[in-house]
Amino acid sequence: MAIATTERLRNYLQHYLDAFNAFGARAQRQPEWLRGMRERAFARFCEVGFPTTKDEDWRFTNVNAIAQTSFELAREPQQSAGAYSDALKPYRIPGAACQLVFVNGRFAPALSELGSLPKGVRVASLAQALAEDSGALEAHLGRYINIERDAFCALNQAFIEDGAYVYVPRRTALEPPVCLLFVSTPGEEPQMTHPRNLIVAEDETEVNVVEDYVSIGSGVFFSNVVTELVAGQSAVVAHHLIEREDRQAFNVSTLRSQQKRSANVSSHSVLLGGGLVRNNVHPVLAGEGGECLINGLFIAGGRQHMDNYMLVEHASPHCSSRQFYNGILDGHAHGVFHGRIIVHKDAQKTDAKQTNRNLLLSDDAQIDTKPQLEIYADDVKCTHGATIGQVEENALFYMRSRGIDETTARNLLLMAFANECLDRMKCKPVRDYLDLVVQGWLPEASKSAGAGAGAGAETTRRWEEVG
Repeated sequence: MAIATTERLRNYLQHYLDAFNAFGARAQRQPEWLRGMRERAFARFCEVGFPTTKDEDWRFTNVNAIAQTSFELAREPQQSAGAYSDALKPYRIPGAACQLVFVNGRFAPALSELGSLPKGVRVASLAQALAEDSGALEAHLGRYINIERDAFCALNQAFIEDGAYVYVPRRTALEPPVCLLFVSTPGEEPQMTHPRNLIVAEDETEVNVVEDYVSIGSGVFFSNVVTELVAGQSAVVAHHLIEREDRQAFNVSTLRSQQKRSANVSSHSVLLGGGLVRNNVHPVLAGEGGECLINGLFIAGGRQHMDNYMLVEHASPHCSSRQFYNGILDGHAHGVFHGRIIVHKDAQKTDAKQTNRNLLLSDDAQIDTKPQLEIYADDVKCTHGATIGQVEENALFYMRSRGIDETTARNLLLMAFANECLDRMKCKPVRDYLDLVVQGWLPEASKSAGAGAGAGAETTRRWEEVG
């Protein structure tokens, strides 16, 4: 059903309305429940539009560059899938259970490696799963994200077409990682995709999932991603997000996880590429005795903007959560960390901790950090804090006094800082792979920091506490 234009519809929304109507015309085979969900989501997006800096959750990030660009839904690449085989080799994680590849938001079977999975485990294209058994997805798809408060989630839901579906049946352990590679191939005109992923881990399961977003070629591209993760009772799930797209790319990703009793969910984010990146992580500890780890590393240079928004909801008693985010910023890069913990009235005996540490390698780099606690229970233990500083000059002097050149010494210190996050990843194939990736993305020789050595008090500044 097409949605009619109203006078309230902003000018830039007309473009999305045209795209939605065209998309709906070719999505006639989608189940009725999904079609209704899409229409409600688009109506909500038209009602609120893109967020502005007047919205508290977007206070430090201006998305006008997205709102003012006329993105077209990404088309299938002109080249055959085989043409990308060699280009994708660096993005294969050794030891993975399987790897699904999506090019411009669409599943590419010829580039994927399905491997051998335990009985009952399903890793497939979301479009395929919807076509074969939509009833199995109806209980979870779209049931956890909040389109009322998040316009990007509403936009994604309006354009649900493809993505990944991962299902792990009860009492099944899948230790090697399931890898989902999303490849953008920018064209002459700005393009957008809205990948949608659903991960369902039943009771007493174990699984590691990797989402990796990369670009082949350069150009303006908008990836608007939503992943819903459901962790059953006593499930152990590790989710890894790697973002390393082209510097002209926009990437907005949302991970919404729902945890049952005694479930353990860890979210690991490594943000490296993109021009404007927003990483939303929103776990809800809905069952007693749950544990949650939110761990992240972001490295930005030039004029990159990376915004990390964490919203942890403690909804049941005896749950614990930990947030650790490290940022390395060079050039004119701008980083944001907004960590919010909500402890609901019934969530007694909550144990929550939040820590954000940032290294600024140039005088022009900027970080906005906002730890936040909202506590409505009276028997809890919650702490938060943030630090901002530069490379430790005493440590640098110590290493140079032992014959290590300045460039190597600085890179060793930066890698040690990055490893604080990488070492929290328990999945060895992913951790080892990211160790090599991050080394290649560290600011080259920390040129801006090295140029300022000895220039004044700023280069010897210690860690600065931010309340």
